[in-house]
Amino acid sequence: MGVTAGAYILTLFALKYSQRVLGLILISPLCRPPSWTEWLLNKVMLNLLYFYGMCGMVKELLLKRYFSKEVRGGVVVAESDIVQACRRLLDERQSINVCRFLEALNGRPDLSEGLRKLRCRSLIFVGENSPFHAEALHMTSKLDRRYSALVEVQACGSMVTEEQPHAMLIPIEYFLTGYGLYRPTLTISPRSPLSPSYICPELLSPERMGLKLKPIKTRISL
Repeated sequence: MGVTAGAYILTLFALKYSQRVLGLILISPLCRPPSWTEWLLNKVMLNLLYFYGMCGMVKELLLKRYFSKEVRGGVVVAESDIVQACRRLLDERQSINVCRFLEALNGRPDLSEGLRKLRCRSLIFVGENSPFHAEALHMTSKLDRRYSALVEVQACGSMVTEEQPHAMLIPIEYFLTGYGLYRPTLTISPRSPLSPSYICPELLSPERMGLKLKPIKTRISL
């Protein structure tokens, strides 16, 4: 499993060593060279890092790239715990390493042509508010439709794993089931009052269970 640049690295590895890869779970993946807007934004951050280090502006630009507005908060809505934790992690990063990361992003080659040769199964997640949403759609269009599936998560940024991990559970469950790595088992007696057949269906609704699930859009081609 890889997120954004991590997904790019995993895809590159799968293209070079296809016999070593069974499947890919990619979150807001990259596969093309940076657009001019992404390239320019990376250059701005590189200059800020060179002169000011990991300043507030750099952190804001990075957070905007990875998280949706809902979790980043604003004047009325408080910033979420996830974003606050990410801010603390950014403070611990060395500026020189972040510069190398951004330079690598700006110099990444195009993987589009090689994607058609990829034969391992690929499950792609992307938030509809992610700046890499178009990248994920492009990547899905290049992959073999028999082995790939796309899940678009509404009201979510690039970090689906952090913002809406619950939206990933069922797709990943089916993905692993296809490899025989996951098989749901009933660990309680069928006669037990805790058995699903004994539970009133209304009690299993998300609202009654205290869950607030946001809808997801799926594009699955098997």
